Amino acid sequence: MQMAIDANMDLVNVAPQAKPPVCRIMDYGKFRYEQQKKEKEARKNQKIVDLKEVWFRSNIEEHDYQTKFRNVVKFLNEGDKVKCSVRFRGREIAHANIGLKILERVANEVADICTVERVPKLEGRSMIMILAPKSH
Repeated sequence: MQMAIDANMDLVNVAPQAKPPVCRIMDYGKFRYEQQKKEKEARKNQKIVDLKEVWFRSNIEEHDYQTKFRNVVKFLNEGDKVKCSVRFRGREIAHANIGLKILERVANEVADICTVERVPKLEGRSMIMILAPKSH
């Protein structure tokens, strides 16, 4: 302790469980500051994956489909997951196979840049499929 006082630094207990306990003479404030800087840098570099949602209708026209498909591709290229949904209104639910064909078409067209994380499944009045980008 006297050596730490003479060096005008802190005596830090590094391994208290060891026999005998291991201590280090260091500037603890500077150590904490550098630790916080490293943690902040790590948080800045990590990618937060969002879940974007794109709605389709069962009787969607080709141009509308292409517009929504471009959004799906854009979201996947940005590294976000995409939830593709087909919403059925009224008696459209009787023809759920049409919605399944739409979702399978989307999955086939983006198969090279993503993986199907969750296969199309009917939940209530919506059929939902989740696509995740392939990790590079």
